[in-house]
Amino acid sequence: MLLFILLTHLAIGVAILGSGDRLGRRAFAVAALAPALTVGWAITQASGVIGSSSGGSGMSDGVPVSFSWMWVEQLGLQLDLRLDGFGLVMVSLVSGIGLMVCIYAMGYFSYPKPGTARLAGLMTLFAGAMLGVVLSDHLLALFVFWELTSITSYLLIGNDDRNPRARAAALQAILITGAGGLVMLVGLIIIGQSAGTYLISELLLNPPTDGVIAAGVICVLVGAFTKSAQAPFGSWLPGAMVAPTPISAYLHSATMVKAGVYLVARLAPILATTGQWRVLVLSVGAVTMVIGGLRAMRQYDLKLLLAYGTISQLGFLMLMFGTGEYKIAQAAVVLILAHGAFKAALFMVVGIVDHEVGTRDIRELHGFGSSWRPTVVVGILAAASMAGLPPLLGFVGKEKALDTYITYGDFTGSGVVLGVIVVGSMLTFAYSARFVLGLLGHFGVADKPNRSAEAHAPSAMFLGPAAVLTVLTVLLGLAPRLVDPLVAAATTALDPTASPSTVKLWAGFNAALGLSVLVIGVGLLLVWKRAPVARLQRRFSDAISWIPSAERGFLVALRSVTDGSKRLTAVVQSGSLPIYLLIIISVVAIAPLIPALSAWSDLPPLVDVPLHVPLAALVIAASLGASIVKRRISAALMLGAVGYAMAGFFIVQGAPDLALTQLVIETLATVLFVLVLRFLPTRWADRSPAVARPIRLTVSVAAAVSVFVLALVAAGSRDSVSEANISVEMIARSAPEAKGNNIVNVILVDFRGLDTLGEITVLVVSGVGAVALARAGRRRLMLGSDAADEVADYEWSEHEPVPSAAPVAGEMDQ
Repeated sequence: MLLFILLTHLAIGVAILGSGDRLGRRAFAVAALAPALTVGWAITQASGVIGSSSGGSGMSDGVPVSFSWMWVEQLGLQLDLRLDGFGLVMVSLVSGIGLMVCIYAMGYFSYPKPGTARLAGLMTLFAGAMLGVVLSDHLLALFVFWELTSITSYLLIGNDDRNPRARAAALQAILITGAGGLVMLVGLIIIGQSAGTYLISELLLNPPTDGVIAAGVICVLVGAFTKSAQAPFGSWLPGAMVAPTPISAYLHSATMVKAGVYLVARLAPILATTGQWRVLVLSVGAVTMVIGGLRAMRQYDLKLLLAYGTISQLGFLMLMFGTGEYKIAQAAVVLILAHGAFKAALFMVVGIVDHEVGTRDIRELHGFGSSWRPTVVVGILAAASMAGLPPLLGFVGKEKALDTYITYGDFTGSGVVLGVIVVGSMLTFAYSARFVLGLLGHFGVADKPNRSAEAHAPSAMFLGPAAVLTVLTVLLGLAPRLVDPLVAAATTALDPTASPSTVKLWAGFNAALGLSVLVIGVGLLLVWKRAPVARLQRRFSDAISWIPSAERGFLVALRSVTDGSKRLTAVVQSGSLPIYLLIIISVVAIAPLIPALSAWSDLPPLVDVPLHVPLAALVIAASLGASIVKRRISAALMLGAVGYAMAGFFIVQGAPDLALTQLVIETLATVLFVLVLRFLPTRWADRSPAVARPIRLTVSVAAAVSVFVLALVAAGSRDSVSEANISVEMIARSAPEAKGNNIVNVILVDFRGLDTLGEITVLVVSGVGAVALARAGRRRLMLGSDAADEVADYEWSEHEPVPSAAPVAGEMDQ
């Protein structure tokens, strides 16, 4: 069933894409079938996966749902899917919020534009890839799905391909996350090879201890940091806000940005004490949480405010999951559920405002009428959960995070991290309040147009999904025991030795409560003094303006790579075909010659039978003739003579079938040469400088020596036993199975039929290309260069203007 779920997403996504724009916004109703099916199936499996235990009652006795399919047994490549407690949490986020987003999108795209159905299809494919990430038990399968999320998110962000900002943002996202994914692949291979297994469930039971694991840890974390927009790789996430709000709500609340956090959560119990895992994760998470919070406090665009807030919250989750301590990880599970609910609801509220008012700028919002009261209430409650106010689920998660860090944070630097969490929570309260005040119109500027006074209130379908998520936030905050069994099962799945505690709204008067009161108090002060705080932020930003930001760093890196590639191309690709051939042949000749010489043995006898002498003389004479003659067809005939002489060698050695095949192929090649060469001048002129001739002679000799040595080494390295067995088997199977007595022909067209087909295809394509080039050159010579240019200009003007491409960096600057 696990595989069926993934294939269902694939089938529905492809079907929607294949329908074009005929479905319009109804495509999201079709797309909703995939997450609805997944949610329904997950509910049926929940009791078995969670088990009968709950928080405070010890380990979970749930049984994971597994699926395994062997692909390449010799290489150990297989698809292993596994739904355990933590996987169930992530499936709930991916498919549960995905279902809400599909319903929301039908209201958002009430006036569908071209590409609306494509968004629905791509989002379905993305959801399937994300489910593959959270369900994969095999590290390499996880990587494949990981990269599929990068590709589909690139297409989602850049769906409006006529918008240069959308194209630039999509390119930035895939360059950062794709590069991080490739680095992560190196780390996964190091970990898998060192541990002797690529299964996460087996790694959890037997963590690797090899010293090389430290390098793998760094590589894996680079991939996780790029995916979850951690400093200094977070510049792609704010840029991705150019995508339609339903896409932002899905990608940046429940799915793509959670992938890196998910990977850290899975591997932290295995690798937390290995190398510099904790130092890297906690340092990067702390910097990200603070910087994201500070940037969010300066935004006037509600969507950008949520984007930087998401970056800050992702840093918070890294600080929780990255410790590898199950008590702290349990609080992180509550946080990840709360974040998915309130952040998706907030994005939806922003989308409603943008859709109905036409702006997200809080300076142009001056308050809403009474018909907007449900929308405002939903936004306030979701923001309150983000701020960590009781009695909402966000408060439960933040309170438990503070309590577990105080009680169980006994590792080096835990006190500093706790201080960062407190400061980051203060900033979270401040930008949550900024969101609410902006929604209520407190930032409205008099000289800005009042675009919210007469705005039409959203429909029930449009507001409904955000309201459902907000109700869940309130309900689970008031009664956290409803989610306690799921949190306990997820914690046990991350660490089988865990004994989860009960999730509570009220844990008594303790240090965590005191810190929560401090966070709220300082947060209120930041809101009250927001004007002087903003001035202080501007001064601080100006003082450190010499430090490149993540956005500027990306642009500098992109320009540097582009300029460097241009310079390198100008050096190594001069446009001279002879130089290209010299380089290629030199590498092909010299590279294998070095290891071949190490396996060199004695020379075989120079002459076996007297007929070898005239045949060898013919080969040498024809080869020299091909390099000396000035007529192209004469050179082709000389090469044909070399092939015919080789056929003579085969006859002398007692292989008439091989000789016959050689004669046929050589005849065909010579005919093809003649057919192509008749379009070219009959003679060629050597215009190369004198210095090039010794170089060409040296390369030719090197190629000859390489082929000679490789032939001798290959012949001397054969295993006589296996060779005899293969020969006997081919002889025995040739006539009865292939119905042929010419064993060479049977090998070519039967035993190696696909290889031969590939070779024929290459020859056909090469021949067609050669003829086309020759005919084009001949036509240009007949018309004259001026006439040919006039024809080319005429053809362009008849069909379309000459295209021009703006550089990516230029688009990014716009």
